[in-house]
Amino acid sequence: MARAPVYYADYLKLDRLLTSQQPESLKEGVDAHDEMLFIIVHQAYELWFKQILHELDRVERDFGAVPVSDDAMARIVHDLERIHEILKLTVAQLDVLETMTPFDFLDFRDLLMPASGFQSLQFRAIETRLGLAAETRVPLDDKAIEERLSPADRTALSEARERPTVFVMLDQWLARTPFLDWGGASFRDAYRQAVEKHLARDADFIRADRAMPEEKRERELKAIDKAIASFAAIFAPEGDGGGWRLSGPAVQAALFITLYRDKPAVQPAFRLLATLMDIDETMTLWRYRHALMVERMIGVKIGTGGSSGHAYLRTTAERHRVFADLFRLSTFLIPRAAVPDLPASVQARLGFVYST
Repeated sequence: MARAPVYYADYLKLDRLLTSQQPESLKEGVDAHDEMLFIIVHQAYELWFKQILHELDRVERDFGAVPVSDDAMARIVHDLERIHEILKLTVAQLDVLETMTPFDFLDFRDLLMPASGFQSLQFRAIETRLGLAAETRVPLDDKAIEERLSPADRTALSEARERPTVFVMLDQWLARTPFLDWGGASFRDAYRQAVEKHLARDADFIRADRAMPEEKRERELKAIDKAIASFAAIFAPEGDGGGWRLSGPAVQAALFITLYRDKPAVQPAFRLLATLMDIDETMTLWRYRHALMVERMIGVKIGTGGSSGHAYLRTTAERHRVFADLFRLSTFLIPRAAVPDLPASVQARLGFVYST
């Protein structure tokens, strides 16, 4: 049977989409020109959040497989890169929203209470499914976030928490990669010695700097001691010490991937780690920009949802990190010239051979 023709407006459901902006100010007979902008920007956010969750659905299916096939890895990286591009758009949307002045916002702000962006179920689901730890989440006025959600949204968020997170799947995938061998114990020990030597050299530089205040010197030396302890923890039998969220084997594999990213067989894995850091960094940037915008709009007033406004948002920017362990890896990188050569057998496994 021939398909009926598709009309643009019908396909996009524009009759519903373009009539979904219902300013509260119009209902109250208040002249608040910028409320339309406020609604459209936030509706656009929710549409992009829906797309991110759609991408995470496929990431979850592909990344949850054992083993993760080459084709699946390509899709995972592609979908995560798309998520990052969407998040960049969410940051850019703040530029549009900030064309509304604080005085313009006051025209309708009180009409919105107690609604708040804090109640965005989709954004909370994104944080949760990426792997934001419950113990890391900053409570709102000493209360769990569920208390600000409707009963239906509480149930939906609880269901999202039952799903495997990207963080957990990453940990499991890294822990079972063949990179854990590191070419044998001798190579692994050689790299450990190289890193510890590099950190010890940094400590020697600090001790030799006579211009550095004693208090700062002690603080820097303690930081290096802590870094050495954290590095040693990833090689411990239990592999979960040193303040890492990732397991020891997973950190070892991530470090290997970071060190040998130029090897052809390691490139997809390195792109995966780099994209996850891009996502974490851009979400942090969005939170920080959001905090600055709120401070610009309402100063030290409380938010419409009753939160402490920009102070709360700034705290989440600092603490709501998912893949901070991947950023920590840079502490244990050393100059290329100091990196031990891989055994020939490992080199052969990481390259592509085109000749006999």
